[in-house]
Amino acid sequence: MQQPNTKTQRYDRQLRLWHNHGQQALENSKVLLINGSATGTEILKNLVLPGIQSFTVLDGNKVANADLGNNFFLTRESVGKSRSKEVTDLLRELNNDVEGNHLEEDPTNLINNDLNFFKKFTIVVASQLIEVELLKLSAFLWENNIPLIVVRTYGFIGYLRIAVPEHTVVETHPEQIVDLRLDSPFKELSTFANSFDFSTMTSFELSHVPYVVLLLRSLGEFRQQYGHLPSSTNEKNEFKNLIKQKMSGVTSETENFDEALSSAFRTYSPTSNTQSILQDEKISNLNLKSTNFWILAKALKSFIENEGNGFLPVAGTLPDMKSDTTSYVELQTIYKNKAKQDVASVNNYLLEILNNLGKPKDSIPLEEVERFCKNANFLRVIKYRSLNDEYLNASTTLGFTTNDILHLTVLKKKKFFYKGKLLEDLNSNVVFFVLIRAVDSFWEKYRRYPGVHNSEVDADIPLLKRCTQNLLQGWGVNPGLIQDDHIHCMVRAGACEMHNMAAIQGGIVAQEIIKILTGQYIPLDNSFIFNGMNSTSTTFRI
Repeated sequence: MQQPNTKTQRYDRQLRLWHNHGQQALENSKVLLINGSATGTEILKNLVLPGIQSFTVLDGNKVANADLGNNFFLTRESVGKSRSKEVTDLLRELNNDVEGNHLEEDPTNLINNDLNFFKKFTIVVASQLIEVELLKLSAFLWENNIPLIVVRTYGFIGYLRIAVPEHTVVETHPEQIVDLRLDSPFKELSTFANSFDFSTMTSFELSHVPYVVLLLRSLGEFRQQYGHLPSSTNEKNEFKNLIKQKMSGVTSETENFDEALSSAFRTYSPTSNTQSILQDEKISNLNLKSTNFWILAKALKSFIENEGNGFLPVAGTLPDMKSDTTSYVELQTIYKNKAKQDVASVNNYLLEILNNLGKPKDSIPLEEVERFCKNANFLRVIKYRSLNDEYLNASTTLGFTTNDILHLTVLKKKKFFYKGKLLEDLNSNVVFFVLIRAVDSFWEKYRRYPGVHNSEVDADIPLLKRCTQNLLQGWGVNPGLIQDDHIHCMVRAGACEMHNMAAIQGGIVAQEIIKILTGQYIPLDNSFIFNGMNSTSTTFRI
């Protein structure tokens, strides 16, 4: 028995999630962390362990005694030394395959004098960066299409914001890819379904007919009579009766008929044959800088308009079902062969497009084409909003416009809120998004955070309240929506960064970064708040 290599053993669990090509994407990633804070180092820990290529810590601070209380990547011997070097040395110990670098310099100096420094990284994580520098860095990264992850841990509150012009996802990892083409069967599938002679089959043989065949034959009979797919409740019931009629001769198990009845809904809606993605102008304006996603999308569109007859490529997957082995294997082969034919057609269009662009024919390998076709019905494009637009266009930050609806997901329940209505709920975590912005305004005005010194707590409460009211007024939102208790909470936090909160936030942020780096699963869009006081979280689009 061949022994697995060290890398396979080390990364076994994660390879099951994002496979070899996802792991390779991680191993090609260079991550920059601005400020080696507790949260920042926890994020890096969760990226070093799965095996990114390299990380760099940019931090001009020396280790202070206060750092020892919340940062597990510092020791007593670290006090007075470079924080960037100390956290880098310990983080490097987690994975010998990952290169760790440090730069002992104030991030402000590089942001103001050498922005090109940031071009060398795949993704930039800004931890505890003040507003002025953050906006300048964000504008540069946005222009160069480099993802920026903004993260803050403030007392019991964790904040995350993703900013990149566009993020495309091929492998969104739906629970199951089921593409049976029941409403529009291709020739080989129809031939297979029609090869079953129900009138001569024994009870045992009928009980092992794949449910796909039962659905196709019943749908054919229904269409002969009505000329369309079942739509009304009565028609759907009649369609199910056609399935049940075929069950009359079965005296043994009827599991396959039960599967057919439970999957009847798959015949009610036409197979998806349009994608909003395929209408994107980037398909019409391909150039040498176009990503593989958009080049493949162009090839996919050409396929749909020609060989596909208006449909996406067949995914080629077949769910498990009650069937005799011979019929199941034959049916599985039919779907797989059709998928291969469709991939070949898409690949032919791709080669033509690459030739027209002047790109090498092997710049997009066949296995990538296969993944794209298999997941064609689940492609996602996320258009993020820039930080500069959010910060500088105050009127639309919480405004009531078509493009600026706050999309809130709380405990998997989706709701829509307009013009500050979201803040009327006293339990809404978006209140803390406002307060995170407010404490930054406080810093800009007083060059310190509220409540940092015990002697200033009481005096800082009205000052932060004023900053909060000014912020909301600028957004056109009722300034009285933020309760005094929330103001007091932020002042009492005193800008502290607790390790338990840093660890939780570090795990959350690292997960989103891995989604972006691997191009798999769907990252949040675009903001996130974790409330450690009641253990709730909120994602929303600003």
